[in-house]
Amino acid sequence: MTLTPHPLAPEWLSPRENTDDLESGLFPSTTSRSATGELVIDGVPVGELAATYGTPLYVFSEADFRARARGFREAFNRAFAPETAVDVFYAGKAFLSTRVAQWAAEEGLNIDTASGGELSIALAAGVAPSRIGLHGNNKSDAEIARAVELGLGRIIADSVEEIARISAIATDMGRTASVMLRLTPGVHASTHEYIATAHEDQKFGLSLTPVPGTHTESPNPYLGSPAWTAVEQALGAPAVDLIGLHCHIGSQIFEPTGFELAASKLIGFLARVQASHGVVLPELDLGGGHGIAYTEADHPRAPEEIAEALATAVRAACNEQGIAIPRLSIEPGRSIAGPAGITLYSAGTTKDVVVEDGISRRYIAVDGGMGDNARPVLYDADYAAVLASKRLTGEHVLSRIVGKHCESGDIVVRNVYLPPAVIRGDLLAVPATGAYCHSLSSNYNYLTRPAVVAVRDGETQVLIRRETEEMMLARDTGYTP
Repeated sequence: MTLTPHPLAPEWLSPRENTDDLESGLFPSTTSRSATGELVIDGVPVGELAATYGTPLYVFSEADFRARARGFREAFNRAFAPETAVDVFYAGKAFLSTRVAQWAAEEGLNIDTASGGELSIALAAGVAPSRIGLHGNNKSDAEIARAVELGLGRIIADSVEEIARISAIATDMGRTASVMLRLTPGVHASTHEYIATAHEDQKFGLSLTPVPGTHTESPNPYLGSPAWTAVEQALGAPAVDLIGLHCHIGSQIFEPTGFELAASKLIGFLARVQASHGVVLPELDLGGGHGIAYTEADHPRAPEEIAEALATAVRAACNEQGIAIPRLSIEPGRSIAGPAGITLYSAGTTKDVVVEDGISRRYIAVDGGMGDNARPVLYDADYAAVLASKRLTGEHVLSRIVGKHCESGDIVVRNVYLPPAVIRGDLLAVPATGAYCHSLSSNYNYLTRPAVVAVRDGETQVLIRRETEEMMLARDTGYTP
C-alpha cells in the first residue's frame, strides 16, 4: 500500500505504518520489541522502567555508551598509527554523572569538563586529574586555582587575559600549569548558529585574523592576531607550560570539510610557531561536534570514516608544512551519549486541531516537555518518537508531541507519524536524548527533574535520582519541611 504524506509534514518525514526502521536506526543498539510488542532496552521492558521509576524518565544503555566510547578510541588510534597516538576526551557537558565518567575512563577515555561543577563530578568518579581537561571562556580564579593545584592534564585558555591569570595563580602556588590555547580558525560549520563556534563573531577562542592596523608586510600572516599574541605571551609566561593548540568548530556537524579545513589551518599555525620561535608544540586538539541521527533525515558518519578522513587531512597538512604529526586529541560527547539514551513519557491529553483548509494535526501532550528537553525550543531541534508500550500497525497520523509547560513553544517532537489509537497512559519513547537533555534540564513551572536510569543485561541502576518537590523546595528559605 502506498502511503500518502500529510500536507503539513516536512518533506523529509516519511509516512509510515510501523516504526521498525526508526527503532533500528535511532535507538540504542540494545533495543528490541518483546513478543507482545513492548519496547525493550537492553533486556528491560519500558513498562517495567516506567512502573519502577516513573515518567518522564531518561534511560541509558550502558553497553551502547561503552561501545561508542570504545569505537572512537579504537578508530582514531588505528587511523593515526603509527605516526602518533590519539587521546579521546569525553565531552562531559553532553551528560555527566559519576558512573558515566567511570564508564568513559574504563573504556580508555579522558574527561573534558567545562566548569568547576563538571570537574567535581569527574573527580568524585575517581578520574585521575592528569586525565581531565578544563574548558571555559570565563573561568573563575577559584576554578583555575583548583585546576593548577590538582595538576590537571590541561587547562584550555580562551583569551589573552586568561593566560596572565593562569600564570599569576600558578606562580603564587609554586606550580606549573599545562595550558592549551583555544584558537578560532574562522571555519563555517553547517549547523545552527547557536552551536557553531569557529566563526569570528562569537565568544569562544582566539582569532587567527590580525587586529586591524597591527599587521605589517611581515611574511607571518598571523602577526598581530589574538592567537599569535597569546602564543607569545604563553611562551614567555612564568609557570605556564604551553603544550599545544585547540579548536572546536561547532556541534551536530555531518560534513567532513569543516573539520579538515580547521585541522589544516591549525597545523599551518603550528608550523609558523615552530619556524618563528623554534618551539615544537607537541599536542593538537581538534575538538568534537560530530553529528548524530535524531530523525530519519540525519545520516551521521561512523567513527571509522571520521577518523580516516581526518587522518588523511592531518597527514597531508603536516607533510605540506614539513612538520611531524603532533599528538592528537578529540572531544566527542553527543556522538557517544546521544544515541545511547532515550526518554520515556506517558501520553496524556490528545486532540485534533484544524490548522488550515480543513487540514488537522493531532496534538499529544506528555508529562514532561521543555524542562527535560530544551533543545527544540533553543535550536528548533527535531526528534522522532515511537509508541513504546505496544505495537500498533496500520497507517499512522501526523502528530505533534507537546509538553505540559505553560508555553506554546513547549514542543517535544514537532512532526512525527504515530498510530491513531494512542491514548492516555500509553508510553512514548523519544530516541537520541542522551546528550544535552538532562544537562539543560530545568525546574520551569516548578516541575521536578526526571531520574536517569542505566540498563545493562536486564538489570537497572539509578544514575541520578528523580528530584522530589521537597528537594526542589529545599533551596527556598521560606520553606519549612
